[in-house]
Amino acid sequence: MSDYLPDIQKYSANVNEAAVKAIVNYCGIALRNADSSLVSSTDKSELDRVRDGFAAKKLGLSPEAADAAIAKVVEKMKGVPRKHRVTFYYLLAEASGTMAKLG
Repeated sequence: MSDYLPDIQKYSANVNEAAVKAIVNYCGIALRNADSSLVSSTDKSELDRVRDGFAAKKLGLSPEAADAAIAKVVEKMKGVPRKHRVTFYYLLAEASGTMAKLG
């Protein structure tokens, strides 16, 4: 979990460590593979998976709310070629106001 804190701190001043731990647990073995540990914001199918997976199942967002929050995160991380999944998900929860659902 501590591997992700410095990256998240680039975007968020007061990082909720319990939320980071919840995201790491949610992602599980996907974080072991270099490709699946990253989010490709230029791949619509990848963003659809984020919307239909984490945003809907873990955060309880509607597709519209998820798309709006994802767009905010993509804009915030613009220029970052390697978007870590944990950071992306954390910022998604922050942008959508659903951080409390992470623990």
